Amino acid sequence: MTRPDRSGRHAAGETPAADPGTHPGAEVAQERTPEMGATGVPSEQVDAPLDHRPGTSGVATPGGGWRRAQGPSAQRRRKRKGGGRGRDGDPTVEDAEFSSYYGRQIVKSAVWKTPDVPLYLFLGGAAGSSAVLGAGAEFTGRPALARTAHLIAGGGAVASVGFLIHDLGRPERFLHMLRVFKPTSPLSVGSYILSPFSALTGAAAALTLAERMTWVPRWVKTPALRKTAGVGGAVFGGPMAAYTAVLLANTATPSWHEPGNQLPFVFTGSGLAAGGGLCMALTPVDQAGPARKAAVVGAAVELAAMHKVENDHGIVSEPYHLGRAGKLLRAARACTAAGAVGAAVLGGKRWGAVASGALLAAGSALTRFGIFDAGMASSKDPKYVVVPQRERMAARAAAGSTAG
Repeated sequence: MTRPDRSGRHAAGETPAADPGTHPGAEVAQERTPEMGATGVPSEQVDAPLDHRPGTSGVATPGGGWRRAQGPSAQRRRKRKGGGRGRDGDPTVEDAEFSSYYGRQIVKSAVWKTPDVPLYLFLGGAAGSSAVLGAGAEFTGRPALARTAHLIAGGGAVASVGFLIHDLGRPERFLHMLRVFKPTSPLSVGSYILSPFSALTGAAAALTLAERMTWVPRWVKTPALRKTAGVGGAVFGGPMAAYTAVLLANTATPSWHEPGNQLPFVFTGSGLAAGGGLCMALTPVDQAGPARKAAVVGAAVELAAMHKVENDHGIVSEPYHLGRAGKLLRAARACTAAGAVGAAVLGGKRWGAVASGALLAAGSALTRFGIFDAGMASSKDPKYVVVPQRERMAARAAAGSTAG
C-alpha cells in the first residue's frame, strides 16, 4: 500500500479512507439497534391514569406529588458546616435564610373591602359614644346636646349598617347572621349588638326630628318615648364601639391578632374622641361641656393604646410604620393630638370647638383606615407569620432547657 507523502497526497489510483476527524461531514457506518429511533416519551394508552400520563405530575408519578410540592430547595443538598463541596464533589447550596414561603401567603387575607369596612368601623364607634352622650344629656338639662347626639348616633348607625351590607354584597346576608346566636363568635355577638343598637338609636333620632313636625301625632312627641329609645341605644353604645376591635383580633391576621389586648382600648378611645368631637362641634358651647371632656379623654386613651400597638409587638408592629398605613397613622396621630389640645384649650370658644371637633373626627377615621391597611399588609407578607412562630419556638426551647 502506498502511503501519503508529507504533503498528504496519495499515490495515483488509491482512494483514501474516510477520517471523521478530518472530514466533519463524513459518516461512519454503524449497526442499527432497536433503541435507535426511540423518542424517549412513554407510549401509553390515552385512558391511562392521570398520574401516569406524560407531562403530568401526580402522587404516583416519580418525582411528583408531595416530593415536588416541597419545592426545589427540598431537593437540593445543603452545604455542610465549614463550606466546601458535597461527598460526590458536586457544588452545594448554602443554608438559606428565610425570606418568603415560596413567594406565597401563609394566611388568607380578610375578604373585607375598603372603604366600606373602615367607614363601618369609624361610624360605629362615633355612633356608640354619641348614644351614651345623648342619654346622659337627656337627664342633665342639655336639650341641644341631646338632640345633636341622638342625630349623630342614629345617622351613624344607619350609615354603618349600609356600608356593612354593601360590603356583604347582598342584604339578606346580614339577616342570615341573625339566624344563630353563638357567644364564642365575635361576629355573631356583634350582629346582635348592631341590630338593636341601630334600631334604638334610629328611633331616638326619628323621634327627635318628629318634635318639629306639625303633622306628627302628639303622643309620638312625648319626651318619655324619646328618652326610652335613647337610653336603650346607650346600653349598646359601649359594646358597639369596642366589639369591632375584638372582631379584628379574632382573625389570623398577624398585626390584628397579636395586639388584640390593646385594640379594644384603641377603638373605644377613638370612638369616644370622634363622637365627643362631633357633638362638641355641632352643639352650642354652653351645653357642650360633657362632649368636650369625653373627646379629650378618648383622645388620650387612643394615643396611649395606639402607641403600644405600634411598638410593643416586635416585627408584627412593623406594618403600622410602613407604606400607606404608616402615613395614615402618622396623620391620625397629629390630628388627634392637635384636636385634644384644641378641645382642652380652645373648646370654650365656638371656632375652637368646631376646629377641634373636626380634627378629632378626622383623626379617628384615619386611625381606622390605618389599622385596616396595616392588618391587610401583614397578612400578605409571610415573614409576619413565620418569624413570630420561630421566636415562640425558640422561647419554648429555651424555657424547656432551663427547666430541665
